[in-house]
Amino acid sequence: MNPRDVIIIGGGAAGFFAAINIAEQNPKLKVTLLERGNEGLQKVKISGGGRCNVTHAEFIPSELIKNYPRGEKELLGPFHQFMTGDTIEWFEKRGVELKVEDDGRMFPVTNSSQTIIDCFLNEAKKHQVEVLYNHSVTSIKKEDNLWKLETTQEGFIAGKLIIATGSNPKIWNLLKGLGHTVSNPVPSLFTFNVNDPRIHDIPGVVAKEVEVKVLGTHLHSEGPLLITHVGLSAPAILKLSAFGAIELAELNYKFQIEINFIKQSFEDCLEVLKEIKQGIAKKTVFKSAQFDLPKRLWCSLVLASEIDQETRWADLNKLQLENLASQLTKAIFNVNGKSTFKEEFVTAGGVDLKEINFKTFESRLHHDLYFAGEVINVDAITGGFNFQNAWTGAYIIAKTISKS
Repeated sequence: MNPRDVIIIGGGAAGFFAAINIAEQNPKLKVTLLERGNEGLQKVKISGGGRCNVTHAEFIPSELIKNYPRGEKELLGPFHQFMTGDTIEWFEKRGVELKVEDDGRMFPVTNSSQTIIDCFLNEAKKHQVEVLYNHSVTSIKKEDNLWKLETTQEGFIAGKLIIATGSNPKIWNLLKGLGHTVSNPVPSLFTFNVNDPRIHDIPGVVAKEVEVKVLGTHLHSEGPLLITHVGLSAPAILKLSAFGAIELAELNYKFQIEINFIKQSFEDCLEVLKEIKQGIAKKTVFKSAQFDLPKRLWCSLVLASEIDQETRWADLNKLQLENLASQLTKAIFNVNGKSTFKEEFVTAGGVDLKEINFKTFESRLHHDLYFAGEVINVDAITGGFNFQNAWTGAYIIAKTISKS
């Protein structure tokens, strides 16, 4: 058995961040990071389409936690310890400048995730963090107040153990063996598969601000909506998938949604349509897009209202006006399945939050056992929030261990 002061299982964002901060704050500690693959930081590499969405420009803890379907209450305290501004400062001190995009997402100014990867690898080397690849952990035991690990390569002994493996079923099973409760993982960030003639021919169209409800549930969201080749995506859908992860899994991803494309009531919309009918009576409905909707979406909804391309506003009857108002404010779509959002894969599930002390991220069941990142039952909507959870947890763990 090879003795270490600290062993970190998981060579991802949380693992490297914890290792670097421990080694920097207490150089006397021998820190080893175990990665099961032949290279680490793969999720960092693909995040944000290869640009790495490092964090989100939300600087108020009470507002930031609203982006976490699971972990909202628990993260409030930790975010007062290490927050978005601390993340920005941490990277800037190490030569990585971040920029804010219009939607609040933050990326390195280089627009390359390799910038973040290089930063981590350089810092790990600088602070003499031992990084061992192809070391898949096969057993975890605690004997005589020490952690004993077996990997596919060799065995280790450590005084302190950090689990930063993300959504790893094998590690979750080992943690169950230690008495921890693990919520079964389900996908938490996905797009909706929708096969509907109204959207067949208009992939790429974006409705800037819509309301979406999952019928028969309390789930609803607002935001941009993107029509794709297989269905619907963008923040309005992704927020629903995150906050409804468990409920939608129980429905086997087969359900109905109602979309309000213009965020007006049916009654208000109908009145506006009547006014438009009077105002541009001689124009054709098909070619007269209203409510700032994309022209292709408008045309599709007009046809779905049983209004042909040559019909003028003046010729619309009561039923056609009502049909159009319904399509605009309460269009029903059948969802039949899901698709992974880009290459990112986030799950709801992990170590039960009641079994973690969020002042230190230490296990309440085992002294000197810590958890960072998505290995615990915390997940967020898209936009850099999952990484912020990783940075915060890893930093607090490092601070705790460095002082012990």
